[in-house]
Amino acid sequence: MKIDAVQSHFILYVADQQRATRFYESVLAIAPRLNVPGMTEFALADGCVLGLMPEAGIKALLGAAIADPAAARGTPRCELYLIVDDPAAFHARALAAGGCELSALALRDWGDRAAYAQDLDGHVVAFAAIVEA
Repeated sequence: MKIDAVQSHFILYVADQQRATRFYESVLAIAPRLNVPGMTEFALADGCVLGLMPEAGIKALLGAAIADPAAARGTPRCELYLIVDDPAAFHARALAAGGCELSALALRDWGDRAAYAQDLDGHVVAFAAIVEA
């Protein structure tokens, strides 16, 4: 079976939805397309959405089937790797919004120029540009 169109939603579990919303609104320089109790969504590109869900919400939804995300708070649980036009500007906004620098903008072994930060919940966020050969 061939998939004709895929929409991707990447959902980060966060301690404080509104705090995380303010962080990503500042970093991405866009307003959320949805911001209601229990879910915030940012449209990143056609068919790609970044969601922010309270840790308590996913725990209530799935119950004992998953470990409590709050127990791992501050431990990197994913990497959000964003290809952007100006990784330095995105990285600077992440730091200004309270993120922690993990690695400054640099040319990486795989050919991208990328900078790494940690968001307010411990998720790793990379801002990268593809370097033309």
